[in-house]
Amino acid sequence: MTTPLGTRPEWAAVISEHAIDEQTARKLIGQLVSLEVASLAFCRLLERWARGDADPSTPGRRQAAMRRAADRVETALAGLERPLGRYLIELEADRAEGRSWFGEPGPAELVDWGPVLDRAGVHVAPHRVAAAYLELAVLVRALEGLSAQARWQSTIDKSSLWAGLFDLRENLLGRALDDLRAIAA
Repeated sequence: MTTPLGTRPEWAAVISEHAIDEQTARKLIGQLVSLEVASLAFCRLLERWARGDADPSTPGRRQAAMRRAADRVETALAGLERPLGRYLIELEADRAEGRSWFGEPGPAELVDWGPVLDRAGVHVAPHRVAAAYLELAVLVRALEGLSAQARWQSTIDKSSLWAGLFDLRENLLGRALDDLRAIAA
């Protein structure tokens, strides 16, 4: 899907389709795009280290790269709270509970990052990294699932969209945000 500013992800069509106010949808989409990009960068950084790719080349630079990646996600998450909350209020689902459009974490998302961080010379709490990685990987997978539904022209009802976005908000703006702040510190 193209816009005057460029290309939007396919999941953005689902958000726009159910929007009451187009401006609210634009803000939410923009912030979700920022979060998706920052989340991918955070996850890919860790995944490169897990494969043994020591980039950046020194432990100090890897530590700084981890902090920057966590800070970018934290900033995107902080900016998500208001537009997501507004969108959820405007969406006003027909039913109290719809079926969430994303699933539980998969086995590939459950990783012990302690040995990877030790090998990389990065000193952050591995449990915080594991929790943040898990939530961000689920977010990326959920948005991809929403894109697949748009691509296949499957309908997603308002209550299901509301339930999925509500679940993402609860997962990301709670403990995951706290973990990212601790990693970025």
